[in-house]
Amino acid sequence: MLALSTTKLTSELRTYLQEKYPSLEFQFYRTMEEANDNISEVEIILTYGEDITPDIIDRAGKLKWIMVLSAGMELMPFSEIKTRNILMTNSKGIHKTQMAEYAISMLLQVYRSAKEVTLNQLNHHWDRKVPMMEITGKTMVVVGTGAIGQEVARLAKAFRMKTYGVSHSGKQKEYFDETYSTSNLEVPLKEADFVVSVLPSTNETKDYFQYDHFKQMPKTAVFLNMGRGDAVSSELLIQALDNEEITHAVLDVFEEEPLPKDHPLWSHEKVTLTPHISGKSPLYLTRAIEIFEQNLNRYLNGKSDYINEIKPDRGY
Repeated sequence: MLALSTTKLTSELRTYLQEKYPSLEFQFYRTMEEANDNISEVEIILTYGEDITPDIIDRAGKLKWIMVLSAGMELMPFSEIKTRNILMTNSKGIHKTQMAEYAISMLLQVYRSAKEVTLNQLNHHWDRKVPMMEITGKTMVVVGTGAIGQEVARLAKAFRMKTYGVSHSGKQKEYFDETYSTSNLEVPLKEADFVVSVLPSTNETKDYFQYDHFKQMPKTAVFLNMGRGDAVSSELLIQALDNEEITHAVLDVFEEEPLPKDHPLWSHEKVTLTPHISGKSPLYLTRAIEIFEQNLNRYLNGKSDYINEIKPDRGY
């Protein structure tokens, strides 16, 4: 049984997999192009999801399972995968700790004027009039109540925040005082000090946030997007900031990545941006392989209760 990986696994993780599963032939590559000669024989592929094309699916006649070592699935050829009835799983849930920490740290840096304080230090400027505010006791709306959203809400509770969750179903989830369906987003927005988006990229979430949503937020609200960049148009967001519908935006994801050097978001005084790093962690691969290993044991033993199985019709 051939298992092929195009992910950047450490030598320790490679050795671990080879020694623990001697019945499998593991082959490790840097790119799918390097693995070209073995595509027709592969049964399991480990990937970050960006190199699986319709052509790969067509040529991989023995392929039965794709394990994506990330959460994003927007580049997967769902139609071809569905036609072949190929099992798909991902690493949803491994990002919750670091992304929740990112969200809280970014909101704190806005409220504690971290950028201004840093600039003052660089300029040797002593200014005790820099505004300082508290995030404690504020109201947070988290759009996307999966593992990441719940962890954000859990940390928010440490700051005694009121937490609202928004999801497709509106189903109640732990750490949220109230939850709403995505069609009723405007209800909690009116109270939001912070709006945190962790939406995935699907047909339903593309351009989800509209200008009217920002109009309904308090003018002191901070919007943070660390889900997917196509959930909101950057042009629309800049308009909302310029018209003072909200006070600040923290952005880790964008419609186009890398963000072009001449993009107006770089220099906008009401924007804090980071280069899609909210999910980074030294434990990322270890956590992803743990999920792969649990599913691999199920796969080898003929079980079907896979962790994070992806439905092609939904894209998640």
